Amino acid sequence: MSNELELFRDNVRRFFADEVEPHYEKWEKDGILPKSLYLKMGEAGLLCVDQPEEYGGIGAPFEFSCVIVEEAARMGFLALASNLTVHSDIAAPYILHLGSEEQKQKYLPRMASGECIGAIGMTEPGAGSDLQGMKTNALLDGDTYVLNGSKTFITNGQNAGVVVLAAKTDPKAGGKGTTLFTVDTDLPGFQRGRNLEKIGLHSADTSELFFDNVRLPASAVLGRVGGGFGHLIDELPRERLVLAVSAIGHAQGALEKTIEYTTTRKAFGQPIASFQNTRFELAKIKTELEVHRAFTEKCVALYAEKKLDVPTAAMVKLATTEMEGRVTDACLQLFGGYGFMAEYPISRYWADARIQRIYGGTSEIMKEVIARSLVGR
Repeated sequence: MSNELELFRDNVRRFFADEVEPHYEKWEKDGILPKSLYLKMGEAGLLCVDQPEEYGGIGAPFEFSCVIVEEAARMGFLALASNLTVHSDIAAPYILHLGSEEQKQKYLPRMASGECIGAIGMTEPGAGSDLQGMKTNALLDGDTYVLNGSKTFITNGQNAGVVVLAAKTDPKAGGKGTTLFTVDTDLPGFQRGRNLEKIGLHSADTSELFFDNVRLPASAVLGRVGGGFGHLIDELPRERLVLAVSAIGHAQGALEKTIEYTTTRKAFGQPIASFQNTRFELAKIKTELEVHRAFTEKCVALYAEKKLDVPTAAMVKLATTEMEGRVTDACLQLFGGYGFMAEYPISRYWADARIQRIYGGTSEIMKEVIARSLVGR
C-alpha cells in the first residue's frame, strides 16, 4: 500500500497547488471557503475517501484520509484542513456508523461529491467542554421532535447542508437524555448566525446556529434515542487522531518554511542557519517532530485495526498539538521581526496553530481523560 499512498500524496499536493494555493489569500480575507472547492474536491475523489463505494466514497484505507488533512496542514492551509476534518472525518463517519440506510443514502453520496457539506453541532454559548451542560432540546410532540436552542463555534456553519446535532430529548435524564440528530439546514426555523471572526483559521467559516421550533421527523434521530453521549465517546478517537495528524503536517510545514528562510536570510554577513543557536533550534524541532510522528503513525495503525481507545487518542491529541504550538512559536522566533509580519506565511502557521489545543477537547480535558484511565475519577 505504501506505493499507492505516496502516489495519492503526490496527487493531493498537485491538487492543492493548482486549486487552493492561488486563491487561499483571498479566501482568508473573505473569511470562508467557496462551495465550489468542495465540488472540485469531490470530483477529484478527495472527500470521504474511506467511505464505502456504495455510499459514494472510494473505499480507501483510513490512511488516505489522513494524507489529505496532513498535506493541507503542511502547505499552510490549516483552515481547509480543519473544515475537511469536520466534513470527512467527523460528520460523515457519524452518519456512516450510526445512520439508518435511509440517512446514509440521503447524505453520504452527496457529502462525497461535495454537494452537501457536513458540520457537527455540539458546543453552545454556555457549554463547551462540558457538553452535559447543553440547553438545546428536541422534545417529542406526536411523531416529530421540536428543536429549540442554539450552537456556537460551528465549523462549516455557513456552508453546511447537514448538521449532526446533539440535543436534550429528556432534560431530566442528564447525559442519558442526549440524542443525536441529522438536521437539514433548509428546514423552517433553522437560522445561521454571523460568521465569527477569529485570530486564526480565517477561511474556516465558524458560525452561530439557531433553532426556533424546528420540526424533525423521527427518522432524523441518529443512532439511539438517549444514546448521544455514548455515540460521542465512540467517535472521539477518530476526531482527535485526525487533529493529531494535522498537527504533524502543520509543524512539518512550519519547519520547511523556516529552513528555507534561515538558509537564505543573512545576518552579520552569513546565513542565519550558520549560527549555532539556529542550528540547535532546528535540530530540536526536527527531533520533536519525528518522535511525535512515530506515535501518531502508531495510533493511525491502531485506529485502522479498530484498536485505538479513548485515552490513547487523548494522549496523541495532547502531545502533538502541544508540540505544534512549541514548534510554530520557535519557528516564528527564527524569522525575527519578519515573523510578526502577516505577509510572511510563518505568522499564519503560528496563529492557526493556537486553536488546535482547544477544539476537539482542550489540553486540560485531554489530561483529565488520560488521568481517569490511570487512577479513576
